[in-house]
Amino acid sequence: MRTGDIKALTGLRILAAVWVVLFHFRPLLEAAAPGFRSALAPLLDSGAQGVDLFFILSGFVLTWNYLDRMGPDWSTRATLRFLWLRLARVWPVYLVTMHLAALWIIFTLNVGHVPSEQAATLTALNYVRQLFLVQLWTEPYFDGTSWDGPAWSISAEWLAYLLFAVLVLVVFRIARVTRARGLLLLAVAAAAPPVLLLMATGQFYTPWSWLPRIVMQFTAGALVCAAVRRLHPDHRARRLAGVAAALLGAAVVASLYWLDAHPIRTIPDAAGLVDLLFVPLVAALAIGTGSLPALLATPPLVYLGQVSFSLYMVHELVHTAWNWAVAQFELQLGADLAGKATMVGLIGAAVTGAVLLYHLVEEPARRWMRAMLDDPRSGARCAGVAAAPSVDPHADAPTPLPARAG
Repeated sequence: MRTGDIKALTGLRILAAVWVVLFHFRPLLEAAAPGFRSALAPLLDSGAQGVDLFFILSGFVLTWNYLDRMGPDWSTRATLRFLWLRLARVWPVYLVTMHLAALWIIFTLNVGHVPSEQAATLTALNYVRQLFLVQLWTEPYFDGTSWDGPAWSISAEWLAYLLFAVLVLVVFRIARVTRARGLLLLAVAAAAPPVLLLMATGQFYTPWSWLPRIVMQFTAGALVCAAVRRLHPDHRARRLAGVAAALLGAAVVASLYWLDAHPIRTIPDAAGLVDLLFVPLVAALAIGTGSLPALLATPPLVYLGQVSFSLYMVHELVHTAWNWAVAQFELQLGADLAGKATMVGLIGAAVTGAVLLYHLVEEPARRWMRAMLDDPRSGARCAGVAAAPSVDPHADAPTPLPARAG
């Protein structure tokens, strides 16, 4: 399956983004809606796994779009083109939120009596590291590495993008001699190291744990894509895949609740074990029809999936601003109607900010940066690849798949 409109994976992106957002908003939910927070505690407390799902999706979509272009032979020109298009995809929103976060830190230094804890990080060297997306690479922990907290994963993704040109050569050759079933097994095996590290230490967040998470989950996504490309499912197989996707989604949720009710003594962060279910889930959604794939492919969820990156990048700015206001003005968020309205307002502010970022920054800047590769004399891309009409303005190639994670 080399072409097609896999809208279900775009819709899956908003679920992953909302999972992360609610994970960060847990203290606010606890104050404003304790019943809601308690009922969804197993899901909300494991929201960090949404980032791993993003990493797998990122590896999948880039392999989908570039396996035939970059897999057969090394091309420096194609690699540079690929990296520029990746910058066009993530850098504009990243830069805007990075500078908004820096301005917020400066604001807290000059207004009120609660300066940001990150004030000491506003240095020239750190600015350069943030600017070039390398702030995470020398740090064992990602907390505090980025002025806009979620940006750590974009720094990790940039490392994966730089490695992709070699990875795609390897995956292309593996895919030529391996059946789809074998590729799926390899994908599960690739996703296993972070889970094995979790089982060994009992903790999901350990020194340098971010490195196997991005490298191996990204690789797993690439192998899942290679497996899907080898498949030619008929209508019945697609329906069965759709049922499998629904069952796998239910299994993720059920596993989180079961692990919460029956904690594993040696693995306090056992929720991370569900990462292994993401591999078959993405594969089933990629080829499945009906039920869950159809739901995720509805226009509202596809649109929200398109703005999910902006939501992911802006929501923590809203959260940080509220936390500062609470400390500055000694506010109390209660479980009354005013508290619930405030909670809804904060989430609404994050969604509104995401929509504005998407339409005013993300899409215009992406088109502007992509246009720099156009050859006005021939209408072809300067990388030597003929320009083709794109059915999705959010992907690097004609296939409308989610091209980033984070």
